Amino acid sequence: MVRYITATRDEMRSPERVGYAVSKLQCVFAGRVMERLRRSDISTFIEARKREGVGPATINRELDVLSAAINYARKRWDWEMNNPCSGMSLREPEGRLRWISRAEADALIREAEKDVRSLHLADFVRLALNTGCRKNELLKLSWDRVDLRDNRLFLESEHTKSGKRRVVPLNEEARRAMLGRARFRAEFCPGSPWVFAHKSGERVQYMQNGFQAACKRSGIEGFRVHDLRHTCASWMVQQGVPLMEVRDVLGHSTIEMTERYAHLAPEKLKSAVGVLDRLRSSYVEREKGQGTG
Repeated sequence: MVRYITATRDEMRSPERVGYAVSKLQCVFAGRVMERLRRSDISTFIEARKREGVGPATINRELDVLSAAINYARKRWDWEMNNPCSGMSLREPEGRLRWISRAEADALIREAEKDVRSLHLADFVRLALNTGCRKNELLKLSWDRVDLRDNRLFLESEHTKSGKRRVVPLNEEARRAMLGRARFRAEFCPGSPWVFAHKSGERVQYMQNGFQAACKRSGIEGFRVHDLRHTCASWMVQQGVPLMEVRDVLGHSTIEMTERYAHLAPEKLKSAVGVLDRLRSSYVEREKGQGTG
């Protein structure tokens, strides 16, 4: 595992997540002879994590790391062994979907603006709500990938979860958030390359405490940073934006991921089945005409 991490560190999109997974794998597999691992050993790990109250999605991500390391060793180092992780993934429940109303979003932004210890928080919330970007896509955003003339953000493959390059358009609210960050930079840290930076110029890496405090003050319960992305998608679908376009904005790798939001467009679905009423009316009128003839 050490060899694998060392060899692939520069390619990892989330080294912190991989490191966490390895720490859990180590508890069960450290010191084992890799070629002797069997599916029963993988089952032992799964059951141990379940007893700790860990959900299927987390367990699957941890096994993904072990599986990737084994496949890397087989391909690059000619290790002759089977991959016991193959086919052992657990079925995951449908993803969590939590979003807030525009009134709640406005209240959240007002409370975020009051946080003098997190001067970046309000602009982060505005930008996340209006671009649908993931937390790290924004926190790792550098000014050389911002185009305020054409109102676009550029996310390269190493910056996205899907590993695919994407261009994110900025609406007026998102542009105002970016201008707020630009003013902050000009006043406190003109040499910093980061859009979300502290006064020292260092990149903002954590914001959970400030965000949760703002949620509590605004009376919003059970809401996470990632739910800002869900909210952006939900708002677009409710306004009739086609799912294919929502997929492209969010950077989903498959349309199936975007279809989680389809139920939020009931009026559009009513319009779709309304076509059948018009079809029947046309048929009835045509039959009447033939009868008269």
